[in-house]
Amino acid sequence: MILTRYRSFLLTLALLCVANTLPAQEDMHSAELQCLSCHTSSSDVAVHAVFNTVHGQLNGGGNDSCTACHGDSTDHMAAPTEVAPSVSFGPHWPATAEARNASCQSCHENGKQLLWAGSAHDAEGLACDSCHNSHQQIDPALAAEQSTDMCLDCHTRVRAEAQLPSHHPISEGKTSCTDCHNPHGASTGSDLHEVSINDNCFSCHQEKRGPFLWEHPPSAEDCSLCHRPHGSVHPRLLTARGPALCQQCHAAAFHPSLPYGAEGLAGGSANQNVLGKNCLNCHGQVHGSNHPSGARLTR
Repeated sequence: MILTRYRSFLLTLALLCVANTLPAQEDMHSAELQCLSCHTSSSDVAVHAVFNTVHGQLNGGGNDSCTACHGDSTDHMAAPTEVAPSVSFGPHWPATAEARNASCQSCHENGKQLLWAGSAHDAEGLACDSCHNSHQQIDPALAAEQSTDMCLDCHTRVRAEAQLPSHHPISEGKTSCTDCHNPHGASTGSDLHEVSINDNCFSCHQEKRGPFLWEHPPSAEDCSLCHRPHGSVHPRLLTARGPALCQQCHAAAFHPSLPYGAEGLAGGSANQNVLGKNCLNCHGQVHGSNHPSGARLTR
């Protein structure tokens, strides 16, 4: 009997000790319990994955990292099934694109995101989370192959051009859309990284930059006058086959030049200067030449 009473006394004492410590523990961890007691790793969306990313370490981690992006969400925590978070990115109660973007831009406002306001994607009403997933350890928008698929889901014309016989190796995974374009906006047309389309091309094709002793003006002015950047049915991404492309400007230059078009030979005898129907057979340095005898871009 005495042993039983002693055990009961010890059990009661232990329970009192636990009860006295619970408020302190709750105070210490109340921040985490506010968000993470509901949003567990077994939820439909594994929000805990965010703690493997830099976003999960904001403001020291835990609940404070959640409120750094989603706002204080006080009303949501009081009635989680009835009231949305202050800034909701999910499929339920999504906030406006402006509100979601403002949350992201509170940190991401410089660098490549500097010119987002007024950009093509901003004008289309896209939000940052239309492409990015901040909860994933590897954001698909930052992975070359996955980001390209994202771009081509909307830019279907580019997807088709990238499958033409002559194309940049986008589908092969050797280059991606973001190698040339800044999806967050730019001061140039087509959201190019560089100040001009030629500078953008020269970032890879440096041998075409020059300066040249003998310069081909169209090449120096705009690469897209002769080339289609995403793909073409003609070799070397050309906008037309030779010599039809050259003859758009060079109707008769220093030697007889019969007009060749899609219909074939227009008439007359064959011209040895365009043997094989291509000016490039002789004028191979079409981008420019530094040879003393290269005035005609032949060497």
